[in-house]
Amino acid sequence: MSEYVPPSVWEWKQGNGGRFANINRPIAGATHEKELPVGRHPLQLYSLGTPNGVKVTLMLEELLAAGHTGVEYDAWLIRIGEGDQFGSGFVGINPNSKIPALLDRSGPEPVRVFESGAILLHLAEKFGAFLGSNRAETLSWLFWQMGSAPYLGGGYGHFYAYAPNKQEYPIDRFTMEVKRQLDVLDRRLAESEFIAGAEYTIADMAIWPWYGGLVRGWLYGDSVTFLNAASYTHVQRWAQAIFDRPAAQRGRMVNRVQGDLSSQLWERHEASDFDTKTQDKLAPK
Repeated sequence: MSEYVPPSVWEWKQGNGGRFANINRPIAGATHEKELPVGRHPLQLYSLGTPNGVKVTLMLEELLAAGHTGVEYDAWLIRIGEGDQFGSGFVGINPNSKIPALLDRSGPEPVRVFESGAILLHLAEKFGAFLGSNRAETLSWLFWQMGSAPYLGGGYGHFYAYAPNKQEYPIDRFTMEVKRQLDVLDRRLAESEFIAGAEYTIADMAIWPWYGGLVRGWLYGDSVTFLNAASYTHVQRWAQAIFDRPAAQRGRMVNRVQGDLSSQLWERHEASDFDTKTQDKLAPK
């Protein structure tokens, strides 16, 4: 394979980019006009059951399980593979065109919140929950996740699982970083029950869908073996403990469109939807 020589000025080649070539582009903004649906609850979530989406539905289900009022929500499905995130309504809430996006309609004027970490913090402050007694520690780990996960998803995940051609250098580079991050977590969880200490917080909710999912085998094919995930025993213990929480199991189902059908809840508008399953009501596009 000949060495790639970058041009003096980069130009976009449509169709280049492998699995996600149809939705990746070097410009922002809406590609089409499309209003977003609005349900009857105070919180309107527009998302997909990816790790970033699960962070928020996990938080919402935990708040409901803890008995907080005003937390009922509508979770609308955004099919990113079909470009729903580039509709004008979605871009109006998140100009970055990434899920999840939240519209908080509980006040006199709707408040938009985008970026998963910002949504977690907004909800934690709004309901006075899951920030923990050591707020600085919780926020430190929350922002650790926001800064670290792109190496896991866009770096390791892309080159190991999705890139059209396997290349040794990027796979080695990002595998090394992901294993370093897992070691950071494993060392931390060797000394505390949860990420920020003895209390379950939004730091756990942010980190679990990515790193808990990784060590449990939910992400990137045979990565559990490739990364020797079993060796991170403290991360494994923590990942199992959160998975055992009923709210976490419900949160992982919402807006999920992959895997066993029994684990999917395409849209969530009422608590009873977990029993009736909205995929029975919604025809695939």
